[in-house]
Parts: sequence; C-alpha cells; structure tokens
Amino acid sequence: MNKSGFGYESLVVYWIACSIYDVTVLFTKQHIPYGSRTRDQMDQAARSGKQNIVEGSLEISTESNLKLTGVARASFGELLEDAKDYLRQHNLPLWDKNDPRVWQIRKTIDLPYKSYTSYMTYKTYMNNPENICNLLVTLCYKEMYLLSKLLAAQQQKFVKEGGFRENLFKKRQQYKNTVSF
Repeated sequence: MNKSGFGYESLVVYWIACSIYDVTVLFTKQHIPYGSRTRDQMDQAARSGKQNIVEGSLEISTESNLKLTGVARASFGELLEDAKDYLRQHNLPLWDKNDPRVWQIRKTIDLPYKSYTSYMTYKTYMNNPENICNLLVTLCYKEMYLLSKLLAAQQQKFVKEGGFRENLFKKRQQYKNTVSF
C-alpha cells in the first residue's frame, strides 16, 4: 500500500487506466460531436474501466475483486473497439503492432502522477486524430494484457486462500467449536 492506504494506487493497471480515461476524454472532446452516443459510450467505457479497478481493489471479497477486474477488462475492450471503429470509419490507418510508435507507447511506464496530467507523457501523440486514436488502441491492448495477468493472479489467490464467505464460515465454525452453548 502507498501513503494514502489505497492498494489500487500501487497498481500499474490503475495508472494506465487513468491515462486511458484522460486521453479518451480529450479525444472525444476534440473529435466526436457533443451529444453523440459514441462520445458518451467511449467516455463511459474509459471511466468504467478505471473505476472498476478501484472498486475491485477495495472489495474484501476476492470473488468481487475478480468480477470487477473482469468488468474493467471488458470496458477497455469496448473502448478498444470504438477506437478501431473511428479509425476505420475515417479512413485512418490502424498502426501495426510492430510499428515503432506502438513499441514506444508499449515501453512507456505510466507512473503515479502528482498533478493529474499523466496523459501528457504521450503528448507527442496528441496532435491529430490518427495518432491519438492509435494511442488509445495501444494503451487499451496494453491495459487488457496487464488486467489478464492480474486476473490470473487473483484466481490463483482465490484457489489458494478461498473466498470471503468460505473463510468467514470457517471462522464461524472455529468459534462454535471453542464456545459452549
């Protein structure tokens, strides 16, 4: 845990999610008409992904944490498809995974930020819709990969330690065995 005591703030997936949300809001403000359902959906998918990471990490139940991490991953999958749709519908190229720009984005580490401007790490990609949209695509792929790894670790923890209800029941049984009625 960090100084604030919230475990999610120590997760790389949280900081990437912050960047994705900020970049998405900038992109939709600049390139998707106000009042458009697509704009709302993209903003909400990015927000949902970030917020579900927070909510899941604050859960006591490993099962709930697993579920909410899965929801976060699905939200970023939805955002990924919207970004790819935008590129296709505007005749803009989707960068290949071996493109040097993609490699540069993938290598960038999203660190905790103090001034809430982590997305500015990617300012060189903010100059046109092709760049910013491909930045979103690359960040979503990176985030979904890392969330898959987090899900696998959470599943392992659940297998080894059991779930919240299961452990609570064991404690109840232990208590009943030590107290005579």
